[in-house]
Amino acid sequence: MTATKPDAPPRPAPAVAPSESRWRIRLRRDRSLLLMTLPAVVLLAVFAYVPMLGLITAFQSYDIYSGFWYSPLVGIDNFERLFDDSIFWHALSNTLVISAVQLVLYFPVPIALALVFNEIVNTRIRSFVQSVVYLPHFFSWVLVVTVFQEMLGGAGALNTMLRRHGWATWDIMTDPEAFKYLVTAQAVWKEAGWGVIVFLAALAAIDQSLYEAAAADGAGRWRRLWHITLPGMRGVIVLMLVLRLGNALTVGFEQMLIQRQAVGRDASEVLDTFAYYYGVVNNNFSYGAAAGLFKGVLSLILVLAANKLAHAFGEDGLYRK
Repeated sequence: MTATKPDAPPRPAPAVAPSESRWRIRLRRDRSLLLMTLPAVVLLAVFAYVPMLGLITAFQSYDIYSGFWYSPLVGIDNFERLFDDSIFWHALSNTLVISAVQLVLYFPVPIALALVFNEIVNTRIRSFVQSVVYLPHFFSWVLVVTVFQEMLGGAGALNTMLRRHGWATWDIMTDPEAFKYLVTAQAVWKEAGWGVIVFLAALAAIDQSLYEAAAADGAGRWRRLWHITLPGMRGVIVLMLVLRLGNALTVGFEQMLIQRQAVGRDASEVLDTFAYYYGVVNNNFSYGAAAGLFKGVLSLILVLAANKLAHAFGEDGLYRK
């Protein structure tokens, strides 16, 4: 008989690696993902965060020849002048009015289009319609305004038809009262199709078994839409609404600039054009920077308030509470 060796004692568990080692493991594990995100991070840093250093000009009497280091500090003088400027308050009022109109008339359009596309069974027809609706996103604002001019301008298709029938004409492109609705229609035609992509992704994430169970219980199309589709999209809708409110003070600089001469300054002056004309064009860079900083701070407040409201209604918003 051969003697059997006793069982070897169990090896002690390895010691927990220090935090530095854990970070190295994570970096090694996620190296590919980090490399993929690196170009986006660099672009964001170069074009978003580095330019923020220029906000110091809002507190200076900035001279382009003296630069940041030698321009004298003036404290909040630029903001005091800004808040005493009636043109600035008119630009802010125009911005809020146009943003409110776009929130009511533009924001629901991508949601409605996503619901319509989701109901198209034939994949070829759906792909064709989606491509047609996406296409204007790639047009420049110059081309978009030109298309609307050809359709709604004084010599456009609409007024040509009205003249042919002996009816009164209406040059919408030069009507200051209709301008806020005109720019909203242009934004809808150009960007609504592109905004559909996010909501189609939200629809694709809804469990299809819910529709099958609802149909088996006798729920019709409208009930399935109300009780399954819309609740399934609610989180994305709230997120996009929060982002939209944060971008409420940006209503299209190039779009306003192109049509400024046609409708006049009173109708088209917004915060972006105010900062451009009264800051850059007049070589008063500190004044324009003060207007831009005010817009940024107010946008941040709108985002935080909208996100807080989303949390109050039980939604995630930008992040989970």
